[in-house]
Amino acid sequence: MANLKEIRNRITSVSSTMQITSAMKMVSAAKLKKAQDAITAMRPYAEKLTELLQNLSATLDGDVGGEFTTQREVKKVLIVAITSNRGLCGAFNSNIIKEAKNRSEFYAGKQVDIFAIGKKGHDVLAKTHKVHGHHNTIFDNLTFDNVAGIAESLTEKFLTGEYDRIELIYNQFKNAATQIVQVEQFLPLAPIQSDAPASGGDYIFEPSKEEIVLTLIPKSLKTQLYKGIRDSYASEHGARMTAMHKATDNAKELRDQLKLTYNKARQAAITNEILEIVGGAEALKG
Repeated sequence: MANLKEIRNRITSVSSTMQITSAMKMVSAAKLKKAQDAITAMRPYAEKLTELLQNLSATLDGDVGGEFTTQREVKKVLIVAITSNRGLCGAFNSNIIKEAKNRSEFYAGKQVDIFAIGKKGHDVLAKTHKVHGHHNTIFDNLTFDNVAGIAESLTEKFLTGEYDRIELIYNQFKNAATQIVQVEQFLPLAPIQSDAPASGGDYIFEPSKEEIVLTLIPKSLKTQLYKGIRDSYASEHGARMTAMHKATDNAKELRDQLKLTYNKARQAAITNEILEIVGGAEALKG
């Protein structure tokens, strides 16, 4: 039977851990609500922007995407892995890291670099892959303008021929308990197609439809990256809330088991003391 003092110390330690995990769960739940509202409000805008781009492109002939749609032989690939700056969120980060490694293997024989958004992904991937760059402070002030700067930098790397393909890997938020790993081609843009018939309305475009499309493409790329980071941010808090909820439940179960063990040990110690007293009294009588 374990020493009573050791068991008491373990009960105290587990109780302290349970308080910490419970507090982290509540903090993540509060942050999740704001992050979930943000991504829920943004998705319709992103989808409408894509729809508008498709409708305009469907009425145009030829390649209107310019350099953004140039399909080059893939020799150099940049993988943008979006993780978090902190851990304790279950498999949230490890799923992205695993997928980034899988994509690197998919492009075996080609130059594959990593651009890490989030400290956890950078720290792990830098050990086995060439990390071209990283951005860990974006979550401190997650705004469209700050993300737009990153999107412009990535776009520039493609347009100058530094990379032939750029892919995004992130966790898409579904609900607090479910995050779906997404791999999206950032550049070059896939040929824009739409199943919907082109609008036959008599509209006057100013400037021309071609100029509108070429103006919308950079904005669409910025929106795509911003949506990916926003999705990842909401997924992080959902994953952490779920992980801390499970950790709190496990700590409570362990604490209850330790209390039961402690009570049994104390009962056994009292019984032994009583037996010693009775034995001593009998010996005096004898």
